[in-house]
Amino acid sequence: MRRWQVVRAGLIAVLMVTTWSVFAADPVETDWPQFRGPRGDGTWRGPKLPETWPALGLKQVWKQSIGGGYAGISVADGRVIAMDRQTNPEAERILCFDAASGKPLWQHSYPVAYGKLDYGNGPRAAPTIQDGFVYTVGALGDLCCLEAQSGNVVWQKNYLTDFGGRLPTWGYAASPVVYGDWLLLQPGSDNGASFIAVERKTCQEVWRSLNDEAGYCSPVIIRAHGQDELICWTPSHIRGLEARTGKPLWSHPYEITYGVSIARPIVHDNLVLVAGYWHGSKAIRLGETPTTTTLAWEENKFLRGLMSQPLYRDGYVYLLDKQYGLTCFELQTGKKLWDDKNQMTPRGRNPQASLVWLGDSDRAIILNEEGDLILARLTPEGYHEQSRTRIIDSTWAHPAFAGHRVFARNDKELICVSLDPSQ
Repeated sequence: MRRWQVVRAGLIAVLMVTTWSVFAADPVETDWPQFRGPRGDGTWRGPKLPETWPALGLKQVWKQSIGGGYAGISVADGRVIAMDRQTNPEAERILCFDAASGKPLWQHSYPVAYGKLDYGNGPRAAPTIQDGFVYTVGALGDLCCLEAQSGNVVWQKNYLTDFGGRLPTWGYAASPVVYGDWLLLQPGSDNGASFIAVERKTCQEVWRSLNDEAGYCSPVIIRAHGQDELICWTPSHIRGLEARTGKPLWSHPYEITYGVSIARPIVHDNLVLVAGYWHGSKAIRLGETPTTTTLAWEENKFLRGLMSQPLYRDGYVYLLDKQYGLTCFELQTGKKLWDDKNQMTPRGRNPQASLVWLGDSDRAIILNEEGDLILARLTPEGYHEQSRTRIIDSTWAHPAFAGHRVFARNDKELICVSLDPSQ
């Protein structure tokens, strides 16, 4: 074999090994099993996406008609789980579709009576899928555990009748959180069951804690001081609990107008950040012991979030402020660096957009409330939009990203759109 052929063969071998190593180390995530993705933090290891969408937009793979609801979508093991509300007769439904074809696989429904529930178009909480089971919470507190394969009911409870819960003004919106063999739930009861832990397979109660009313955001589990801690934001407090026992560790009062503690707390660099609509953001610094915390900073002019979940990366937070639009600030200080002047999504009474990081890069994929799917770079220097294309009509619901597809819904339809520009 000639020398150049030997060199060429060697280079090809190196490239093949390198390419295989890259894909083996960083495979495309095909499941979106809970609110905010595989890790519940708005990060997704998806395929490499183009700098801009095709001029003719993205291909819709399939579409199904559904009823009303704000509940986000979850995807696992090739199955798409969504929730909706039907009005004649009135019922909430848990729906399962084949991810590839959109074929309906099963549904489970139960009667409800929304009455005068404000924004009462349907369920709010995204399903949680774990180990072949689906866990859901309806707007009126109906709690279900179903087999993901068949839709058969494993157990079913209600926050109000079974746990003494108090219905929030806009209905229950916090998704169930899996913690090992337990589910962490938020009935908002005043009989010591504001938060409860139950066995996932039986719903047998493990512990209960606090008397706060239910907020609209799910708690966050962190590892600190050698133990698992539960970070909770209720309409009256920011709190830390011992995850194994429910024992209260620390709390900071924060009375929220209309109880709208909606976006989940962000916990990074020993800081717990919450963002409120009327009263702004607060950052709580975790101390050297599990029971010591201090108020690091608070801000009530430029950092006022609502439904949109903020993103964190490398010391900076990207938050949708109710007046100024997407805003970047330093987590440690609360110092604002810039805002996008409502470029990403329109300014309104209740601005909304779902932001997701694409891998470890500074790129984000965003679904705004108008149904535009946006590619953008988010850096401390500014908002750099690359492309947008309309994939669905107006929506507040969080989409799911799985494989090479995005799944989105509104009050009329559930759609699957390919992210592969070659299709």
